[in-house]
Amino acid sequence: MSGTGAHTPQLESLDASGLRVGVVAASWHTTVMDGLLAGARRALEEAGVEDVTVVRVPGSFELPVAAARLAADHDAVVALGVVIRGGTPHFDYVCQAATDGLGRVALDSGKPVGFGLLTCDDEQQALDRAGLEGSVEDKGHEAAAAAVETADALSAL
Repeated sequence: MSGTGAHTPQLESLDASGLRVGVVAASWHTTVMDGLLAGARRALEEAGVEDVTVVRVPGSFELPVAAARLAADHDAVVALGVVIRGGTPHFDYVCQAATDGLGRVALDSGKPVGFGLLTCDDEQQALDRAGLEGSVEDKGHEAAAAAVETADALSAL
């Protein structure tokens, strides 16, 4: 199971009330995306983040460009999307482009980018990770927590 050994954030112990956090979320696979976005919002609330900008984009391929724009004037970015394998190489191209692009945004901007891009073989795997009732994982929450915790760590450097 992919959640084995997962880090459990202690968001309540952070004072992230002064952080500006941008969340970019794809629109494909509405049910999964609604769960990821709800999980991210919950994590940001737990950490005390009050200044949150949410931007919706068509799909996961568009996440990096929106994340780059958000990183320009936010302390951290959370990127949420889902790509489900199909019968063509499209899955590989979109996953690689989105992953590379989000990594580049983090390095170029010096801002943390919480990676909430699900790359799943089927819809059930995505639902299992979406933080919905019956899900075994909440990757939206995890991505937002990682972004906030990293912003906190960077502020101490």
